[in-house]
Amino acid sequence: MLTEKMKEPDDQDTDGGKSDRSKSDRRQSHSSRSASRSEAFTEGEESYIEDDESYVEHLEGSSSSFQDDYTESFGESRYMETPAPDAEEAEEEVKKKISESFFYDYMELVSTPFVTPDSNIPLDLLTLVHSFGYDCRKRANLQLLESNTVMYIAGNQLIFLNLKTKEQTYLRSSSGIGIGVIGVHPDKTYFTVAEKGVFPKIIIYEYPSMRPYRILQDGTDLAYAYVDFNFDGTLLASVGGSPDHTLTIWNWKEEKPLLRTKAFSQEVFKVTFNPEDDEQLTTSGSGHIKFWEMALTFTGLKLQGSLGRFGKTATTDIEGYMELPDGKVLSGSEWGNMLLWEGGHIKVELSRAAGKPCHQGPINQIMLDEGEVITIGSDGCVRIWDFETIDTANVIDETGLLEIEPINELQVDKNVKLFSMIKMNEVGNNFWLAQDSNGAIWKLDLSFSNITQDPECLFSFHSGAIEALAVSPVTYLMATTGLDCSIRFYDFAGKTPLLQMKFKQGGTALAWVPRLISYGGAQITAGFEDGVVRILELYDPKGLTVFVGRKKVSDADIRLKQVFKPHTAAVTALAYDRDGEVLATGSKDKTVFFFEVERDYKPIGYITTPGPICQLTWSSSSHPESTLLIICEDGYVLEAPFPAIKEEEEDHDVVSYEIKDMCLKYFHFTSVKSKILRLIEIERRKKQKELKEKEKQERRKRLETEMGEDVEKELQGEEEEEEEEEEEEPLPEIFVPSTACHILCGFYSEPGKFWISLSGYDSGFLYHCEFPPDDKSSDNTVRKDEPFDFRLLEDTEDNPITTITFSINQEMMFCGMQNGAIRVYILSKNDPSLTSMEDYWHFNMHDNNYGRVNAMSTSFDDRFLVTAGADSNIFVFNIFSEFELKKVVKAKVPSPRFGIETEPIPEDIEDPKAYSIENARRKREHDKLMKEVEEIKAGKREQIKALRNQLQKLLQMNEELPKHMQFKRTDFDLDSKIRAEIGKKTANKIQRVEKELAWEKEKHQLGLKKLQNRFRDSLESDTIVVHAIQSDHKISSYRLVKPSKYSKTKRASQSERRPSKFERFEKEGTGRKDSQRDTGGNISVPEESVIEKGKKFRPKTLSEIMVENQIEKTRKLILKAERAQIKIQQRKKEWEELYKSKPDDDYEDPKDVQAIKEAQLFMGDFNLKTASDYKIPEHMRINAAKKEEELGYLDSMAYSKKMHMNKSIISLRDLKVAVIEEIQCLVQELKNIQSTLPISKHLPIPQVPQIYPEEVPEKRFQYDDETLLAFKQQQVKSKDEKARQVEQTAFAGSAGGFLRLSSGKEGDLTTRDSLSRASKASAFSLDLPKFTEFETADPTDVELEIMKREEIKHVYMQQYLINRNSVS
Repeated sequence: MLTEKMKEPDDQDTDGGKSDRSKSDRRQSHSSRSASRSEAFTEGEESYIEDDESYVEHLEGSSSSFQDDYTESFGESRYMETPAPDAEEAEEEVKKKISESFFYDYMELVSTPFVTPDSNIPLDLLTLVHSFGYDCRKRANLQLLESNTVMYIAGNQLIFLNLKTKEQTYLRSSSGIGIGVIGVHPDKTYFTVAEKGVFPKIIIYEYPSMRPYRILQDGTDLAYAYVDFNFDGTLLASVGGSPDHTLTIWNWKEEKPLLRTKAFSQEVFKVTFNPEDDEQLTTSGSGHIKFWEMALTFTGLKLQGSLGRFGKTATTDIEGYMELPDGKVLSGSEWGNMLLWEGGHIKVELSRAAGKPCHQGPINQIMLDEGEVITIGSDGCVRIWDFETIDTANVIDETGLLEIEPINELQVDKNVKLFSMIKMNEVGNNFWLAQDSNGAIWKLDLSFSNITQDPECLFSFHSGAIEALAVSPVTYLMATTGLDCSIRFYDFAGKTPLLQMKFKQGGTALAWVPRLISYGGAQITAGFEDGVVRILELYDPKGLTVFVGRKKVSDADIRLKQVFKPHTAAVTALAYDRDGEVLATGSKDKTVFFFEVERDYKPIGYITTPGPICQLTWSSSSHPESTLLIICEDGYVLEAPFPAIKEEEEDHDVVSYEIKDMCLKYFHFTSVKSKILRLIEIERRKKQKELKEKEKQERRKRLETEMGEDVEKELQGEEEEEEEEEEEEPLPEIFVPSTACHILCGFYSEPGKFWISLSGYDSGFLYHCEFPPDDKSSDNTVRKDEPFDFRLLEDTEDNPITTITFSINQEMMFCGMQNGAIRVYILSKNDPSLTSMEDYWHFNMHDNNYGRVNAMSTSFDDRFLVTAGADSNIFVFNIFSEFELKKVVKAKVPSPRFGIETEPIPEDIEDPKAYSIENARRKREHDKLMKEVEEIKAGKREQIKALRNQLQKLLQMNEELPKHMQFKRTDFDLDSKIRAEIGKKTANKIQRVEKELAWEKEKHQLGLKKLQNRFRDSLESDTIVVHAIQSDHKISSYRLVKPSKYSKTKRASQSERRPSKFERFEKEGTGRKDSQRDTGGNISVPEESVIEKGKKFRPKTLSEIMVENQIEKTRKLILKAERAQIKIQQRKKEWEELYKSKPDDDYEDPKDVQAIKEAQLFMGDFNLKTASDYKIPEHMRINAAKKEEELGYLDSMAYSKKMHMNKSIISLRDLKVAVIEEIQCLVQELKNIQSTLPISKHLPIPQVPQIYPEEVPEKRFQYDDETLLAFKQQQVKSKDEKARQVEQTAFAGSAGGFLRLSSGKEGDLTTRDSLSRASKASAFSLDLPKFTEFETADPTDVELEIMKREEIKHVYMQQYLINRNSVS
């Protein structure tokens, strides 16, 4: 069998292909399955195959690739190629077809609990009774089988839910590691269960018998991500998850993979067939969409993939898409617009009017139903679009956007995030079932008529991980909470959800109030992530007074009884003491707060802990004293005594609630796992040595009976050989992790002793610890304590115990595992040391990847066990009992207290920034102290004010005295040194402030330097935009960085490379320009001359201008004659050199001779490229070095062209500056001339063009103190304005603050120097006479004539300067 690896031309995957795995290595041996399969093989079914496999024959054609087990793809992965089978092999293949009536045995496939061998633990120790959860964030986790039956995945179970009766049926996974994805056959007669695990299976079950019909293997490595049937259900496509992402096309009825390839290198969300063409498929996922086609090549049928190119559109994850009948694909995007794909590229992007997206957020599913396109999004909306409008959409402008509007739309509800929808098969109705990733299943009516029903929420669940669980101590009631901000109540015996209550923050802890406090079990305490604790009261509203016209009464209701905020971070633990007198709350803020329950939860005080709290446990009644076990996450365990409850007394004078005199016991866990492993290894070697010694003694006795006296020599020789061979391996080294492993859970064993379970390196054991004797002199933060005993836990090295609970009689220990499994240890009575902890029952229930068991609890009578996991699932189990009663039980909701309906509901704490109890007290004391200080300050101010008034009166009296009796002002100073001292203190303060800010100053300077090095120094040139003077045209330069690594590498072979047309054009450019000059063409003037001309310009008289023009004409004629003479001489030399280089008549070029020889030698032996022995010539082969060289050359060439363009634009900018300066000089001269002319003869002065800030970007970094002060004033002023004004001011400050020069004039950014030059130029202007005014003399005729001539000359010069200004 030949295996090749090929790469798709359009594929960006870098993983490449993977070598084939043999099926024999992958598949598990199953004797019973093989036996049943051998019985199911039939003979003589050729006609059956020809009839039922018509589709496969159509795909095969003349190719024989389908005769293989599977054919690899043409894409980036591998494909397989085999010779066509002969007639005997084909006949044998026909005989091995699987019979349609063949089924597997479900009991042989399904996973079962693990029970310790040779133990009496029954397999049905725990029996699943009901599931209250739903993994609403799992992709495609809602499938419809019948009109009233849906199925979804819940951990390791597949749940079938009847929508009418709400009954559940369960189907276990076969691997016991979880289910990846499910799918339904188009005929609803089969459904697929694609599992997780090592080389997981796809099991196709028949419906409604639910018998395993077919098993597909070797489709992926660890888990399946999506499965889909084609339109007629003959083929099945599956795609695997990480790490392989394998796409496989199955002939599922024959359990054969037809085609296989790697779909992509990143996560793939889904794969689907095109409903109109089974040979086309589409996959989408993280940052990609890929289009596949089954192509019949000369090596067989291949699966060719083309990666979608986003082009100018931003790359996006694609969750929802749909294949159109003509081959185009319509997909969604993360920002809510729809993308229409054609030919692997985005044809058009569709949005709503005014640039609004089609959905606010990602589009999760797109469907075509009854000629209309349906889209659902994370915004909770369902929108209907016209199919023809989308199918014929095309780009109308450069934006690539096309605006369309939906035909109809439905907003399901607030806080709804639709993930998927399936249509219900009800005749005459257009009902759909929707999966809400915020924890619900909805029934939607999309008929959009006048009788359309409102969206109906069929089921509501937790969304995300369930953080806490509590069970009633009186009846079969349960409460759960999670970060979805809800608390839900269930009757788990009656399999009924009762009610839910929503809050602003997520719940993190729950505790049912003991019967000692609430005898009816009606109260529950809940902790939240903002540090708030709420007391809730549950009651049966049917027991209240019924009013006329009252709505339907529910089975249960709940009200807020009390609320307080003891913590500033999430509450992680709640615990009532054994007598119900004190409530302890623990939090991530490293505090434990105590409350007196009898006095309406009056605060007693709090203690601080070394780390965040993860669990609080009060000692049981068997302990002599009531103590609190405080377990911290970072390895600390504390024991606190029962807090002292003060009598009724006012404590307003107490500044803080902190209890500083409480005697705490500390235990800081230090890892001993390496020591334990070392001891285990020593014990193993010791037993092994004893066993060898025993075998040696037995052998000695046997040899003595056989050999007699020669035994000693024989044994001595063997002992020497064994000593030489035996070399003991070194024992495991002692290792202690640098950071402490987190403690997950723990419990009391005896007074002062406890068991704990840890994660990380220290997992795999339960550690028995004891608090050391009190040592007040030692530092508790650096102490290291070790456990004195341990229990080895099998198969928990990477799967620690996360939560532990016990049955009432302490004979069963229920453990929740990290991987979602449930383990039950059978214990002996009164065994706190767990010496009998050996036999256990283990079963995977929650999802193995993310279904960690966060909470579990038994019912009040040990009849049920309830578990809650991070996969949103809640499972209720029936605990095995020999005396189990078969009667149906149901929870009883507590009756309402008398007068509960008239009690006022306390004000809830909804603000997460509200003060905690401790912070509120400290705030009160701080305000009280500040008030006292302000009163003292006010008194001092009044005294100072009185002294000032007294001084003013004395100064006034002093002024009223005669001069010789008045005191000087300095005489009123008490001490002359006071002012000097004040000035000295001021100088010292300034110096101290400068020293304090020196570090900040250096920091900001370094920061500025780093920014310049990172963003400015790497730039070769910034963007310069030059605006035209008399039009709106503008041109921009390139923003260039320094040359890349390709342009810096040496490319010696560039000189040998054949020059391109562009290079030859560049080389010939100079000669062509010279020829243009010789033929009288335009002579290009260097930009430098223009700039210098602008700098040295000054207005000249008319005569000077005429003389210069004549001189210029003469100079050009002479220059032209000289150039013609030089050209003639150059042509003569070129002809002479050409005649000298003329070859002889019999000269032959050596290259031509060699080419003729090769042609004569190889004439008629040219191999075609399609020939089997064709080899690509060396000079035509492309390798990485040549491509890198070519890339470097192109990069450097593009860089040089851009640099040349930038230089031209800068020269143009400088020319504009020079022109503006020239215009300013002309305007100044024009003003001088108009000052001598009468106003009636004045012509309008032309406007001076402006230099824009973007034309001189380098001046952004030029500033002075005036600019910085103005910028600071803008910042201070912007803080006092409204939000809209703040944005405008901030924009003005950032865009214009440093662009403005110190002159403060926005309109003239570059003309400071030009103004000075203009003023200098005015000194060289025409000496206009200033007429002296005579008293009475009239001008003579000569003077009048001179004045007229002067006036005519000035009018002419005015017109000349205006014309010249316009020309410039």
